Amino acid sequence: MEHMEIEKKFEIKDFPADIEQYKNSHIEQAYLCTAPVVRIRKQDDKYILTYKNGGGVAHTEYDLPLSKEGYEHLLQKADGNIITKTRYFIPLHDGLTAELDVFEGCFLGLAFVEVEFESLEQAETFVAPDWFGDDVTSNKKYHNSYLSMLKIK
Repeated sequence: MEHMEIEKKFEIKDFPADIEQYKNSHIEQAYLCTAPVVRIRKQDDKYILTYKNGGGVAHTEYDLPLSKEGYEHLLQKADGNIITKTRYFIPLHDGLTAELDVFEGCFLGLAFVEVEFESLEQAETFVAPDWFGDDVTSNKKYHNSYLSMLKIK
């Protein structure tokens, strides 16, 4: 299914109190290609193949369902690091949700937060909560596809 994704990504200054109270998902994902981005993801018990076109605040994504067997087959063909993380869904003002990713495995200690918006105007006028750090939307070093290709010692 094709959809336009409008999102901003931020560093974290402080974690919200009682983070475990929020709904969360365990995510494992890997990349078959990073230009363009072709990703496979296991999120809880769902498997998805995603193609991303473009970057920045707004970009087009195509999500296709995968079977568990298809995911496991493609995982063997993935390049670079397999990314594992827990994503916490934290309600914000105006019906928005902060998606706080806390990384595990080779990226243990890394965390950042994304917010998806209905429009570019909503993204441009967004006032981040105090626990958010710098806006890193345009910094490729915060893209999961970039992290997947890092050489880990």
